[in-house]
Amino acid sequence: MSSDRKQRTDGVRTREAIVREAVSLATVDGLEGLSIGNLAHALDMSKSGIYAHFGSKQDLQLATVDEAARIFHSEVIEPALAAPAGLDQVVAVCDAFFDHLGRRTFPGGCFFAGAVLEMGTRPGPVKEQIAEFQTGFTAVIRQFVVTAIDRHQLPDDVDPDALAFELNGIILATNAHFVIHQDPAVLEMAKQVVRRRVGVTTTTSSG
Repeated sequence: MSSDRKQRTDGVRTREAIVREAVSLATVDGLEGLSIGNLAHALDMSKSGIYAHFGSKQDLQLATVDEAARIFHSEVIEPALAAPAGLDQVVAVCDAFFDHLGRRTFPGGCFFAGAVLEMGTRPGPVKEQIAEFQTGFTAVIRQFVVTAIDRHQLPDDVDPDALAFELNGIILATNAHFVIHQDPAVLEMAKQVVRRRVGVTTTTSSG
C-alpha cells in the first residue's frame, strides 16, 4: 500500500514538474509551440514518460494554463489581497505584478500577456480558459477600485471600469518593455506611473 502511495506521489510530482516547465517554455515558444519533444529534452525525460501524463496536446495546454494561473495567483493576487482594503490594494496588485516580472519568474515575461494574444483568435477550451482568467483578473482590479471609491480614497466620479482598463494597460505596456529591454528601471517607473494615476504621493515602492 505504501508503495502504491509513493508511486502516486511520484506521479503527481512528475506532472507538476512537467507543467511548471511547460509554463516557462510557453512564455518563449507559445502554447502552440509546446511539444512533448521540447519538454522531454528540458526535463531529461523520455517522450513516453511525458505522454503518460497527458492524453493530448490540448490537455497539456489546459494544464499549463492552470499552472500559470496558480503561480500568478500566488505571486500577484495573494499579496494584493493581504494589503489594506481599498487604494492600498489597487497599488499593491500593480506592484506585485511588476515584482513578478522583476523576479523573472518566466523567461518570456507574463504568461497571460502572451497567451491572450496568441490564443485570442483560436476558438476552443484553451482560449476560453485564458479569457476566464483575464476577465477574473480585471474584476479583481475593478473591485479594489470600487472599494477605494467607497472608502473615499478615490473621487466619487471615478469610473471603475475605465480605471481598471487603464491599470491593465500600464501592466501590459510594462510587460512588453521589460521583456524587450530587461531593464528594472522600467518596473520602478511603472510603479510611479500607477501612483500618480491614483493620486498616491509616496515615492517609495513596495518592491
